[in-house]
Amino acid sequence: MSDGRLAGRRVTVRRSAWLGDAERDAYFARIGYHGPAAPTLETLFAIHRAHLHAIPYENLDIHLGRTLVLDPQANFHKLVYGGRGGWCYEMNGVLGAVLQSLGYDVRYLSGTVGRERRGDAAEGNHLVLLVTLDQPWVVDVGFGDGFLEPIPLVEGTYRQGFLQYGLVRDGERWTVLNHPMGSADRFDFTLEPRFLENFAAQCHELQTSPESGFVQHTVCQRFVTDGLVTLRGAVLREIRASGVTETTLGSAPAWGRAILEHFGLAIPGVEGLFPGVWERHLAWAAAREAEANAITSELPAAE
Repeated sequence: MSDGRLAGRRVTVRRSAWLGDAERDAYFARIGYHGPAAPTLETLFAIHRAHLHAIPYENLDIHLGRTLVLDPQANFHKLVYGGRGGWCYEMNGVLGAVLQSLGYDVRYLSGTVGRERRGDAAEGNHLVLLVTLDQPWVVDVGFGDGFLEPIPLVEGTYRQGFLQYGLVRDGERWTVLNHPMGSADRFDFTLEPRFLENFAAQCHELQTSPESGFVQHTVCQRFVTDGLVTLRGAVLREIRASGVTETTLGSAPAWGRAILEHFGLAIPGVEGLFPGVWERHLAWAAAREAEANAITSELPAAE
């Protein structure tokens, strides 16, 4: 079932002259994909899964003082040849360019995380892809711990492994409901086509504003064979069918080792970020304890 409003409004991702056979082969090698390149639904699903298993979502460059850009070619070099991960503009920007080069009909959409808190000011803080085959499919490798496979543009509940997702519609706006253990519970989008330059203001603000969670916290996320692994600040969180485990990493070597072993990121000097990470962790832990104590103090005394 497709949305009638897509008819006559297909604005695809612009063809990238720099992305040829050699680049596609390099991308496939990076994600460990050895299947066909024909633009089919099966290929789309396989590439989506392989990308999320191989390339982590991460924002470490922000904390290393490096500017993140909207240039798919530069981000391709970072993710594919540089062995790095990225955030939504990088991850979905690269995937969109690759899919377009394979012959898929790809559209950039403006996603919004946290609209319930920030309203329209949050518009465009997430980049989403829409790929049209037999029907439109929501494609997103840039939500960190979102869905592993594309979901159809149809309201409903979608189970992938032990995780469950939802898609609901309210007029022109669609909302993806993340699984209950996700770091963000939802994002919304409309079907209005966008170009990467439309995200420039948000891309700048999210990596420079002191109010931005990307500035406040380091984050790495990746799908693994049996679940998800997230490193937010100093807390390593492993999500599996059997449950969730959390480990606080209290030293620079342990933190750097987790970044390498769980996310495959070998970044010179990354352990130098740990003092700031640990300082923020202690502040967070103290605030959490104070909040718990305040709640306890309001409880009626036992008779």
